[in-house]
Amino acid sequence: MNESNDTNLPLVIIGTGLAGYNLAREFRKYDSETRLLLITADDGRSYSKPMLSTGFAMNKDADALGMTVAGPMAIQLNAEIRTHTRVTRLDPVNRRVWIGNEPVPYRDLVIAWGAQTINVPVAGDAQDAIFPINDLLDYGRFREAAKGKRRVLILGAGLIGCEFANDLLQGGYEVELVAPCEQIMPSLLPVESAAAVQRGLESLGARFHLGPVLERLDRENDGLQAQLSDGQRIQCDLVVSAVGLRPRTELAEAAGLRVNRGIEVDRLLQTSMEHVYALGDCAEVDGLNLLYVMPLMSGVRALARTLTGQPTPVTYGPMPITVKTPICPLVVSPPAAGSNGSWSVEGEGNDLKALCQDQEGRLLGYALTGTAVQQRLALNKQLPPVLAELPQVLSLKSSH
Repeated sequence: MNESNDTNLPLVIIGTGLAGYNLAREFRKYDSETRLLLITADDGRSYSKPMLSTGFAMNKDADALGMTVAGPMAIQLNAEIRTHTRVTRLDPVNRRVWIGNEPVPYRDLVIAWGAQTINVPVAGDAQDAIFPINDLLDYGRFREAAKGKRRVLILGAGLIGCEFANDLLQGGYEVELVAPCEQIMPSLLPVESAAAVQRGLESLGARFHLGPVLERLDRENDGLQAQLSDGQRIQCDLVVSAVGLRPRTELAEAAGLRVNRGIEVDRLLQTSMEHVYALGDCAEVDGLNLLYVMPLMSGVRALARTLTGQPTPVTYGPMPITVKTPICPLVVSPPAAGSNGSWSVEGEGNDLKALCQDQEGRLLGYALTGTAVQQRLALNKQLPPVLAELPQVLSLKSSH
């Protein structure tokens, strides 16, 4: 992998989130000498993104959720970390990235810049009171704005919206959720499981408005008035946008990398260009763009070995998702897209075991709520892998 003229060129990682920092740590287990450069548009603090939806219940501000600042991380990783720095162009043909007018050459490049929040256009004069929470800086801005406030409107009732609802409710806030769907977490849960989690959140005081969307947000007296598409008006103080994430692909596409939903990579996490890899939320691995920690960490372990001369295709075993709604514990392993199965549900109240099985009775996925989450380990043994081991390594570049 290391060509003779690559001796002094760095491994460049764009992004210092879970993907970027964990890859750097894993890479250093195998290679302590190669120059390592991390570039990030934020302040480079190390933190766990899943903890962003637990901060209010734990009464932790952004500084308390942050673990290590950029300086000590650079020492720990024997790396250079350039913070508050935006890559403006990728130049894979000449193996460099551009920061404004500055070219930065690389031995290998790893794109780990994550996903961006989807912005929903809303009329009215209070768009600046809508807060996405996608990183630690976002969390800090929202927490500062929430001081002295009590009423929060959440846009979206998917996994992230429900996690933030549980956290804010436990932190003492009044919460209402608006989403254009018939049930919460529609892409993850069968209707019975969704109803169980919704009942749990409602027991904390959550109010759901499923079906309409937010059309207008205006300032009114000391607060805000939200107008929904069905005519309802909701008084609130702040709005959290949790309508979803979209992989960041614009710079990659402009550079000629193959892009679909995310940046397309093969099982070695290599893009359609040599020496360029993508990892984490921005990557689409064999058609799968999975915005969760388990596939990210599987990618980290495989890619670190590949980058140190041991080509290692990524594999995903069963990957259940633990959703942070402690009022109604939830673990879900959604069936693969396009799989042909049917759901069966058993249990009482909010303690439900929902299984998705094919015609032969093979388990394709499950959703466990309440005390039923205790059955997850036994069920995991029956699940098929999300990405099985390959008999041989196929590269995206050579297969097109």
